[in-house]
Amino acid sequence: MEESFRKAFELLLSRDPELLQILGVTLRMSFFSTTISCLIGLPLGTLLGTHRFPGKGVLKKLIHTLMGLPPVVAGLIVYMLFTHYGPFGRLNLLFTVDVMVVAQCLLITPVVIGLSSSYMETATKHTIETAKGMGLSRGRVLFLCLSENRASLLSVVLNAFGRSIAEVGAVSIVGGNIQWKTRVMTTAIMLETNKGKFHFALALGIVLLLVAFVVNVAASWTVREARDD
Repeated sequence: MEESFRKAFELLLSRDPELLQILGVTLRMSFFSTTISCLIGLPLGTLLGTHRFPGKGVLKKLIHTLMGLPPVVAGLIVYMLFTHYGPFGRLNLLFTVDVMVVAQCLLITPVVIGLSSSYMETATKHTIETAKGMGLSRGRVLFLCLSENRASLLSVVLNAFGRSIAEVGAVSIVGGNIQWKTRVMTTAIMLETNKGKFHFALALGIVLLLVAFVVNVAASWTVREARDD
């Protein structure tokens, strides 16, 4: 065990090219999937949490169901869509980082919608009443709700990023875990552990923990600044 830790730190200090490439692919995939999911999910979640309309209860149940979608099922769905015989097969995106982002968005977007709608539903009643009394348009009301609850919504973004960077099943199916191309930290840890290369898996695990720590510190500081404002 001590030998594995020693080799892991030596690998980190040597700036191993493969380790850096895996880190780069992981961060690129997580950044784009989180950004796209939040651009779609935060406005939809805000609308769902601040408006009443027919079928809202059914829609919320559907979203809550999708929040628990197993990653392997999401990966299977995206694989079938982008395989050679699928409707998007001509795009030739299977086993690329792009299709891994698509699979991640399928998993993360319902989470963003569900969490943001829950926050908005409980925190914006007073804001909506005030905005309606001022005669603001729906677009202005939506913007106001997003602005007033930016600290809570930031925690939703953090949750989405955490799920993205830690996911294994979906990205393994659609990405193929190809060396120097679609291998990310989670799939590499699983592979290297099965191969008995514990020092490489430990090095990746340490980097993964460091990334999570940095993101949490940055998010905590931003939330504190937003609340102070």
